[in-house]
Amino acid sequence: MSALLKRVARAPGGRRGKWLVLAAWLVLAVALGPLAGKLGDVEDTGPNAFLPHGAESARVNTELEKFRTDTVMPAVVVYTGEGAGSTAAAERAALARFVADGQEISGPVPSDDGRALMTVVPLDTEDEDVTDKIDELREIAGANAPPGVTVDVGGPAGSLTDQVAVFDSLDTTLMLATGLVVAALLLITYRSPLLWLLPLLSVGFAAVLTQVCTYLLARYAGLPVDPQSAGVLMVLVFGVGTDYALLLIARYREELHRHTDRHQAMRIALRRSGPAILASAATIAVGLCCLAFADINSSRSLGLVGAVGVVCAFLAMVTVLPALLVVTGRGVFWPFVPRYGTPGRGPRTVWSRVGAAVARHPRRSWLVSVAVTGVLALSTAGISMGLTQAELFDGRPESVVAQDRISAHYPSGASDPATVVTRTDRAAEVRRAAAKVDGVARVEPDGDRTPDGRLTTVSVVLADAPDSDAAKDTVDGLRDAVHAVDGADALVGGSTAESLDTQRAADRDLRTVVPIVLLVVLGVLILLLRALVGPLLLLATVVLSYVAALGAANLLFEHVLGFAGVDWALPLMGFVFLVALGIDYNIFLMHRVREETARIGHARGVLEGLTSTGGVITSAGVVLAATFAVFAGLPLVTLAQLGVLVGIGVLLDTFLVRTVLVPALALDLDRWFWWPGAHFRALRDGTAKDGAGSGSTPTGHGSREPSPLP
Repeated sequence: MSALLKRVARAPGGRRGKWLVLAAWLVLAVALGPLAGKLGDVEDTGPNAFLPHGAESARVNTELEKFRTDTVMPAVVVYTGEGAGSTAAAERAALARFVADGQEISGPVPSDDGRALMTVVPLDTEDEDVTDKIDELREIAGANAPPGVTVDVGGPAGSLTDQVAVFDSLDTTLMLATGLVVAALLLITYRSPLLWLLPLLSVGFAAVLTQVCTYLLARYAGLPVDPQSAGVLMVLVFGVGTDYALLLIARYREELHRHTDRHQAMRIALRRSGPAILASAATIAVGLCCLAFADINSSRSLGLVGAVGVVCAFLAMVTVLPALLVVTGRGVFWPFVPRYGTPGRGPRTVWSRVGAAVARHPRRSWLVSVAVTGVLALSTAGISMGLTQAELFDGRPESVVAQDRISAHYPSGASDPATVVTRTDRAAEVRRAAAKVDGVARVEPDGDRTPDGRLTTVSVVLADAPDSDAAKDTVDGLRDAVHAVDGADALVGGSTAESLDTQRAADRDLRTVVPIVLLVVLGVLILLLRALVGPLLLLATVVLSYVAALGAANLLFEHVLGFAGVDWALPLMGFVFLVALGIDYNIFLMHRVREETARIGHARGVLEGLTSTGGVITSAGVVLAATFAVFAGLPLVTLAQLGVLVGIGVLLDTFLVRTVLVPALALDLDRWFWWPGAHFRALRDGTAKDGAGSGSTPTGHGSREPSPLP
């Protein structure tokens, strides 16, 4: 590893190599940049993009493709108020132009209470995007409504349009917001008018490379990409890339105090910080890749796409950023220019004082830390899992309003019935079996057939709202009933079945993926620290931090943000992100601690590691938490909850776990923290420094250079 890092460091840290590296990145950006804008072309927005792989509802969507050559999706127009009947009748002709070939408008159908009418418009989505048609349909339907009549467009097509509207602005909003947040925090961190530009420029190169690689892998290697994973991708690249930039710049600035030649300083900085950055990138990337074992397609997409982003961010931060730093020289740090022979920090920083306080009572420190996180973790007991369609949005889009009006005047499932696909020769028996199921309002007498006549659809209207627990129970009963029909090969789909399948898959994924992630992360830590006790404790602290963050986030969701519950996908996505990202800071800290303990002994090495990395790791944690906090302002509750959870978890890791809990455990266990590796034996046998001798890093006095954290 040392020889490899030396060879890698020669290029961006060399006198000629730095120019070659910059030239290569510029050529790459110019040549491949146009492909970065094509990522949206390979995004999967199909009906199965967010469903469990192989679920019955997903199989129904696949079977439905056999029924027609075009794509048909129903929009439901609901009229309420005095004069609704005449309005619906007058608009029927205007709505007809939206109808798919071979299809007909259904309705207007009056409600049993006579206070509403409902028209179902089957949209042809083959020639034009369904969202454009819904926007136009809403304009036409609303324009002709007289005073006192309300017109709302919902149904599956309306709901899809409202969700896509969130994702349409997601990339632009997140890129702008994340860029502004990172730029502001870098300005505050470095207090330099120039230095902050270099990490941001390097992250920009990483973003281009990420989008190009993701596009190529999706197009030619089958990498699954959906709008959600594409949006999260850029935030992850900005956050992780900035973290690596902060770590490298901090180590480079240390070496500039010790070496007159900035090229030599960069080569040493890369060699010494490289293993920690590489271990961090490997941990996050491999941890995210573990989501490939998930059944839910969107979770698999988020994990694999995120791993691509982390690898690209790593490549950019260890090549283009060092080259930019060496090219611009020491002056880029102005007004706090690191001079050779001057001290890098004062003798009493905030982190040295924190370390001294922890060292006085290490056992009490880690017990108090565990108690604090344990109290927060207790709040997970009251989590309400699951969100309805209406609760997925922070607000009330038109499709949600339309569903409310349908539920008030019709059987709640009238706008979005369950769909049964069965063999045509058993369709009559399937209809009779479905009609006997409790919770079924009615079974439609006619259905579509495939061109060969082999398969038939049966539309089943549920009595309850499509996303309610009662409707899910009805789907379970419906499946039992139609599966029992011999020779029917019946499958039950529709939005209620999709919600039920996703809920169960999320629980199964949590039980499957979590142990895999823990084993992978533990393996990386063992390889990095060459020990067993320390890695086990570090992993335990991150898991404890995750549970505490989930509890704290739940308190915010319930009492501050007013969310009705927690999305089913959040526990798994939050776990993978927080374990991978949280272990990041422990890697940065303990890699430096291991380096220092080999030189000055265990106790002094732990404190020196905390002191030397405290500012940069805290800055990195604040930046990463702030980038994910951008999600909290989005109207899609799932992403808002993910941003809040990851932000809280990263701050807990930064200010409590890495600052107090981990150093206290390391001090309390003494050399046993490194058992059974060679480092433990060296400390035991006295071949490593015991901390009583000289050789500690000089701190100096009177430095005017600021800490990395303001």
